[in-house]
Amino acid sequence: MILLLAVVFGVMAGWIRAAFYGRTFTIPWIDRSWLALLAVLPQIALFYLPSTWGTVRQSWAVVALSSSLVLLFFFVWCNRRYPAFWAMGAGLLMNGAAIALNGGLMPISPGTLQRIYPNVPADVWQVGQQVGSSKNVLLPVHDTRLEFLVDRFFLPTWVPYLVAFSLGDVLIAAGVIWFLWQAGGPRYSQK
Repeated sequence: MILLLAVVFGVMAGWIRAAFYGRTFTIPWIDRSWLALLAVLPQIALFYLPSTWGTVRQSWAVVALSSSLVLLFFFVWCNRRYPAFWAMGAGLLMNGAAIALNGGLMPISPGTLQRIYPNVPADVWQVGQQVGSSKNVLLPVHDTRLEFLVDRFFLPTWVPYLVAFSLGDVLIAAGVIWFLWQAGGPRYSQK
């Protein structure tokens, strides 16, 4: 959700910037953009399609998420000539570290989960298990490695969608906004 908001906000900011400078909003060439699509397809298939919810083993979710992160990092590396991609890469490394050191899924604490689902009894989810069809695994704070990098932050209360996100997600979103905002300014050089 936060990344979708980043794209929308970034495109709006880029268009406004382009209009202010009397330029055309043009997204510069992105190398191997097909990698980004290939990287998110397993996530969409396993975590966002209702037909797959609850039917995928946790081990497959780990493989899909890990593969997706590797492909995304390679995509970002291929576009490192753009400074905004460095922020995205740092965010991916943060998320990757938190995921890798905690069993292959992004940890979420019982307290964070209870805030997202206040009407669901706490005993519905089991510690160490994937949370529903999400990319998250339920882990108590004291059992979580790099706890400051896991899904623990929330959008402002005026946003009608309650979701937790990580510090890595913030950096990735900032990189996306930065890249799209710069698309409304002077052209990137095509080195």
